[in-house]
Amino acid sequence: MKLSVQTGLLPGNELPDKLKWAADHGVEGIEISAWQYRPPNLDQALRDYENSPLPVSTICGNASFDFVDPDPKKRRQSIDESKQYLELAGKLGAVGQIVVPIFGPARINDLSPYKTAVDLEKELFSLICQELGEHAEKHKVLVLLEPLNRYEQHLLRKQADGVEACKRCGHASVQLMSDFFHMHIEEENTPQALREAGGYVKHVHLADNTRKEPGTGDIDFVAGFKALLEIGFTGYMAYECSISGNDKAAALAKSLDYMRACIKKAKGG
Repeated sequence: MKLSVQTGLLPGNELPDKLKWAADHGVEGIEISAWQYRPPNLDQALRDYENSPLPVSTICGNASFDFVDPDPKKRRQSIDESKQYLELAGKLGAVGQIVVPIFGPARINDLSPYKTAVDLEKELFSLICQELGEHAEKHKVLVLLEPLNRYEQHLLRKQADGVEACKRCGHASVQLMSDFFHMHIEEENTPQALREAGGYVKHVHLADNTRKEPGTGDIDFVAGFKALLEIGFTGYMAYECSISGNDKAAALAKSLDYMRACIKKAKGG
């Protein structure tokens, strides 16, 4: 398991300074956010990371999140944007792009007793994932579906929802991204949820229940990491959180040491 940090969380005013800090503090990968690079100017990311001391692990998010919107133009825009990020991920050598199908409630009309809005969304999203999966496969990357908590979206909330979406799609390039913060809200047992998700888990987000850096709350990361080891997870775990206190560099460094200690404990060290 390798530790990655989103660029925006790293100390430093300029990107080279941020990357140097990360490398100096044992970070193993960098996660970039879609809000930093917007189509059609994604090639800027290639220039920015051309001489990076660390690899880009993942691209988080999309320019828009209208994958299951009733408006076909909005759906197509989100799909086409995602394809561009997947191509960028391939050029950067990243694992893939983290995708959220929608924020907030359903926008499609409920057609009960024929089908509920969620039923329709699931079927629609499955077709979209197949298209994205085929594109991801061409560029040797993954579409990473992210379940979010109930306060942010309704469609994919639990790990089981993400696994169901992967199975519905049936494409090997569509997999799961598991976030400890969201799992802490939605899952009755986070380690068990990870075990049941099994090999679908290809990337992880790290944040404590405070939504701040790990070590500031009460999430049992050792238990979670043990479950990840049991399912054979060896990928990146990226910090996606806020950093506490006035000295954010010190807080992040302390948290990274804490995560390494948790990984060591999970391995029996």
